[in-house]
Order: sequence, then C-alpha cells, then structure tokens
Amino acid sequence: MSFIQVEENADFPIQNLPYGIFSTQDEPRHRIGVAIGNHILDLSVIRHLFTGPFLSGNQDVFNEPTLNRFMALGHHAWREARQVLQKLLAASEPSIRDNKDLRARALVQRATASLHLPANIGDYTDFYSSRNHAVNVGIMFRGKDNALMPNWLHLPVGYHGRASSVVVSGTPIRRPVGQIRPDEDKPPVFGASKLLDIELEMAFFVGAGNALGNPIPIHKAHEHIFGMVLMNDWSARDIQKWEYVPLGPFLGKSFGTTISPWVVPMEALMPFVLPNPVQDPAPLPYLCDKDNYTFDINLCVCIQGDGMKEPAPICRSNFKYMYWTMKQQLAHHTVNGCNVRPGDLLASGTISGPDPGSFGSMLELSWKGTKPIDLGNGQVRRFLKDGDNVTITGYCQGEGYRVGFGNCSGTALPALPAE
Repeated sequence: MSFIQVEENADFPIQNLPYGIFSTQDEPRHRIGVAIGNHILDLSVIRHLFTGPFLSGNQDVFNEPTLNRFMALGHHAWREARQVLQKLLAASEPSIRDNKDLRARALVQRATASLHLPANIGDYTDFYSSRNHAVNVGIMFRGKDNALMPNWLHLPVGYHGRASSVVVSGTPIRRPVGQIRPDEDKPPVFGASKLLDIELEMAFFVGAGNALGNPIPIHKAHEHIFGMVLMNDWSARDIQKWEYVPLGPFLGKSFGTTISPWVVPMEALMPFVLPNPVQDPAPLPYLCDKDNYTFDINLCVCIQGDGMKEPAPICRSNFKYMYWTMKQQLAHHTVNGCNVRPGDLLASGTISGPDPGSFGSMLELSWKGTKPIDLGNGQVRRFLKDGDNVTITGYCQGEGYRVGFGNCSGTALPALPAE
C-alpha cells in the first residue's frame, strides 16, 4: 500500500508506477514523472534519493525532458529505480510522506498536468503478429484457402513505420487525402479517405540498444524491453489498398499513430505473464524461447461520435491473443544486425481475438464494410466519421488492484480542403 490513496480499480497503484513526461502551467519544463493514484511524482525533484549502485552516478537522467537516457541505462538500473520508488511511496516510508516541503514540490495533481510523448522516438516498427487478425484480413482479400501468406507462421512479419507522426493521446488526427480507386474498372482518383479505420495495438519501447551488426539473442531480449503503451495505429483502408502492392503500407498508415502517455514497466506486468502460444510449425532456433512472455492485458475500444452522450464499446480483446511475442519480434528485428536504440517503438500490429466482438479493427468488425457496427441509439458505423473520438483502454487485473495504462484517445478531424 502507498501513503497516497489509490482506489481499488484505479489504473495507477503502487504495483504499477508507470513512467511519463509531463509539464504544468506553473512549470512548463518537460520532466519525468511516475503516476501514482491521482498524482504524479516528479522525479526531477527527488533524483537525489536514487543512491543505489546503478543510479547514484546517473541521477541527472531524471532531469531530462524525455525517458531516452534513463532507458539507455539498462534493466539493472530500471529495476533499481522501481525498488526505490516503491519504497519511497510505501505507506510505512516517511521520506516523502512526512517531509511537507518535499512532498509539496514532488507531488503534482495529474488533473493539472499536460502529458507528452514519453521518448524521442527515433524509429518505429509495426508488426503483424495477431493470427486472428491476419487470417481475417487474408480471408477478405485472398479467400479462406490463402488467408495466411507462406511466411507468416515462420517469422514475425513487420514493416518500418513513420516515427515523426507518432503522437501522444489527445492529439487529433486529420483524415488523410491521397490516391484511392473506388471503382476497380477505372483509374484512381485523388481525394479524402472514405474508409478511415482504427487498429487496436500495443507497443513496447526499446531500452538499451545493440551495436550495429550484433543481434540481440532471444534469451536476452527481455533485458532490452523497457515497457509498454497502448496504441491506435490509424489506417486509411482505401489509400492502403491501392498503394500497398508491392512494397506495403505507406501513405495509408503514416498520417498518424497515437500512443498512451504512460509507459508501464515490464516488471509491473510480470505477475500477469501467461504461457506463450503454441507455434506450429516450430520456429527456427533463433526464435525459440523457453521463457513465457505473453501477457493477460484486457483491452477495450470505444467510439463517441457527435451527438452521443457517452462512448460506445465496439471491441473487447486481450493482448494474450498475440501469436508472436515481443521477445521474438525484437530478436527477429535485430537478427540481421540491425541496431535498435533507446526510445525506438515496436508495435504489435492489430490485436484481434477469436470472436467478432474481439476484432481489433473496423475493417474486421464491419467485415470490409458489409456489416453495420451498432453504437446504440440509432448510431451505426462501418468506418470512422469526422468528429468520432476513439479511446483505447487496457489493464491487468490483480487481486485487489489493477495495473492500467490510462487512455489512448484521438478525434478524427475532417480532411483539409483541396487547394
């Protein structure tokens, strides 16, 4: 228990302690904080209290405007920081609790803070690691007999995304324009996407990286995974459909990717680890791992459109449905010698469960636009309308506590008028 009151079903108890970057009106400087209940603990104020062997000479990392330098210190430093934080915030620890001056400077009401991207994201990679999703999309476009491409069961398929358009929760997303081909018997036309979609995803931040030419072996991959966020990888299905052959996603994906602001450390998620999925055929040795690294994370997607009094859930899924694990993704990403760096973002790809209510995209929920998605009170969708606000939430349920991720939300804005 913490000396800071936390409600039972709140996202940020002492068992969580996610990292983020925040500012306030009184102090606009971006700085590192840890969410606890309805507060943020300002680590720049208490950096002198990190006196262990891995942090005593690196206290200045908590005075940075991003998490990159802290991420780069590696898993021993992350574990030490978490131990210090859990001790300082414990109900029995007086260091902050009984120091009125320090407590007043170090604790900020979350409601008064603005949240920012947690890291300077140098590179962003999006995987395609949900078998249910891959099969659904494959059936739609290639038929049941050819749903999975020949390589899918042998490696974590991915593509290099656009880091510059990754934004923090609350940032509106402009409906993109580009080439679309609504009539397959006619040439393409230029215009606003009519099939704007969401993708329910999660992503992890790379901590300590690797040198160019030196792969990260799978048995050490967890030492390079700092923590996880929620993600909505917005997608323009009609732009993507026309452009993606032969080189894959481009303008249909690069216009916006939303992530939640709080990075939940992997140690907070380990109590919710599950056995890895059975993979048949067995992957090649460099992708084989005896340690479990699949997690029971409940996920929900809601839409609130103009005139709706409250959000309507359209999807309830779980991260446990992933086929390829994060360790496999990272090992595969670097097996060719590719170097990853602190703050790089690696995403899961759309997370879909086995039943229609757990499909993680509107493409699947509406089955390529052929079925209406009922939002209640006469509101239906097949794809997003302008003004729709999409919110993704996620949490792990413990005994008497919850490890949550906060919100990942964004509102679809109309396309800019053509000049």
